Formats: sequence, C-alpha cells, structure tokens
Amino acid sequence: MTKALIEAASLYNDPRFLSKSELRIYENKKRRLRIVRRQKMALALFVTAVIFLLLFFRNSIKLEAQNENYIPKCKYYKVVTVHAGDNLSSIAGRFYDSQEYEDLEHFVSEICSINQLNDPDVIKAGESIVVPYYDEYK
Repeated sequence: MTKALIEAASLYNDPRFLSKSELRIYENKKRRLRIVRRQKMALALFVTAVIFLLLFFRNSIKLEAQNENYIPKCKYYKVVTVHAGDNLSSIAGRFYDSQEYEDLEHFVSEICSINQLNDPDVIKAGESIVVPYYDEYK
C-alpha cells in the first residue's frame, strides 16, 4: 500500500485500508526501504574507501621505488668573479649539469635571468655573477 492510498483511505475512513495489519505492512515496507538505502550507502562508502586505499598504496609504492645508489641533488648558487677572456658560455660550461638542463643555452638563459643580464655576451672582467649548480645534498 502506498502513501497515497493511506491518505485516501483516511479521508474516507475505509476500514479495509486502515486495518492494523495493512498499516503494519506499510510500516515494514518503509523500514525495509530504509535498511536497503543504508546498505547501499554503506556499500558505496566501502567501495570508495577501497579504491582510495588501492590508489594510495599504488602511488606510495611507486614513490619508494628508487635505486639504492640514488643520491639526491640540490640546487645551490655560487658567486663567480669574471676574469679577462671569460664569457658566459665558458663560465656556464664549468657548472653545467646535463641531467638537470636540456642544453647549455637553457642554462645560460637561467644565469642571465638570475643576474638580470639582457645580453649574455656583455660581461666585464671583475664583475661578479651568481651561477646555479647542482650537487649532493649537504
């Protein structure tokens, strides 16, 4: 029996639809629907938690997969004094790390941006420039 039928039966005081057994059946049906709804929510929550845990553990296993000989590198900065005959490419060549930069030009452009140089060919002897380099974590 639906809620609409109960409402209609109560308007007309029809004892066939308002018997105790009919009302008990209706209440039991509502209770079963609530139980099923709760079970569906619990199942959805459980499935979501399992998926989250699987993704979490999969990603944590990936992050821990390092070579035993792996030594982390950190970026440091050094002040270098320009000597006569030096140019930015020769200075960059001494500190260039091919694992960290695509090529020497990108490294030179980073040195230019750090030191606010417009032209990499215009540096003077006696000037001090900041050069980044990578080394083991200290």
